[in-house]
Amino acid sequence: MRDHRDVIIRPVVSEKSYGLLDNGVYTFVVASDANKIEIRQAIEAIFSVKVTKVNTLNRKGKRKLNRRSRTFGKRPDLKRAVVTLAEGETIDVFEK
Repeated sequence: MRDHRDVIIRPVVSEKSYGLLDNGVYTFVVASDANKIEIRQAIEAIFSVKVTKVNTLNRKGKRKLNRRSRTFGKRPDLKRAVVTLAEGETIDVFEK
């Protein structure tokens, strides 16, 4: 079993993720090979909260044009986890 901090990479900072905070829903970038059970256990261990639901999604990286050499590069693929907490639970990641 791997360390919980290897599963959860960072929180997602966006307007949409901030809008979900009022409902107890938090979004994280996670390791690409992590499954929902590992994500649930990592969130509960790191933040000491009760997780009720975990949804995951894989986002393909964009293909970007390099303006100088006229070649294409690619942004990395990311896996996100949308985590719903139990009623009354909060994570203080965004409260600073």
